[in-house]
Amino acid sequence: ENGTGKELMARTIHQLSRRVDQPLITVNCAAIPEELIESELFGHEKGAFPGANERHIGLMESANGGTLFLDEIGDLAPELQANLLRFLEERKIRRVGGTKPIPSDVRLITATNTNLEQSVQEGRFREDLYYRLNVLHLRIPALRERKADVELLARHFFAKFAAETRTSA
Repeated sequence: ENGTGKELMARTIHQLSRRVDQPLITVNCAAIPEELIESELFGHEKGAFPGANERHIGLMESANGGTLFLDEIGDLAPELQANLLRFLEERKIRRVGGTKPIPSDVRLITATNTNLEQSVQEGRFREDLYYRLNVLHLRIPALRERKADVELLARHFFAKFAAETRTSA
């Protein structure tokens, strides 16, 4: 569900890994317009489309050596799902308008608040991509199921806001 701490979990995995000194890039797939997300993730070459006045390094290339967290993966368009599957199989990206494959060593963490198994059955999500992504499945319970965390969160935010109030006064 939204607000369960998916990004916090991805950050914790990254911080406790050997990739901690490399980039962690987080992307909400639902927040990027469908016509821009391929260029944002994979980059593009100069002249690849109208308005592409210079080469753009995508987020997957920028995360090289580190971790890329793709939130709301279930919202990806089918064409982009195919590109993501190709990346997972080849460990190479290709910028939009580019011809040269670029090796990329990225740990991919994905999250969604949708039922991907149902999306596969309904033909909205690629089955082969689902199985590639579903190597390790973690379910993060909603906060209402983690009542002990409420006090911890309240204490954290109280301390944070108290410190901010002291420094701004």
